[in-house]
Amino acid sequence: MKEVPADLQEELTIATTPEMGTTHLGPGRSFYSTPSLVGHIEALCLRMLSRFLDEGENSVGYRVEVKHLAPTPIGQRVTIRGRLVEADGRRFVFTVEAYNEGGVKIAEGLHERRVIDVSRFVERAASPR
Repeated sequence: MKEVPADLQEELTIATTPEMGTTHLGPGRSFYSTPSLVGHIEALCLRMLSRFLDEGENSVGYRVEVKHLAPTPIGQRVTIRGRLVEADGRRFVFTVEAYNEGGVKIAEGLHERRVIDVSRFVERAASPR
């Protein structure tokens, strides 16, 4: 693994689509769902770390602590911002925030990732416990 800069930060902007929406609030009431939000947070942090990984390495999500603060109607754009706040060996912790296109802060929290050796990870997952 290459050295990761202490000031690493990045953002991701997506347009919300019906597939990213809630389904349990009834017809015509679809909002950007928490599972979609968490997936986009993970995707951003994975992208941030990816360029520092060596051949055969990748990262996996280890912890997600997110408050989904406000609804966002499907169709609006959402910007997610991530910033590295802690790095310890193969452990990386990011603060994350998300805003909708109206400028409303819709989420905040932490996401932790661990860098893994993919071969060892797959081998370990396949062995009986």
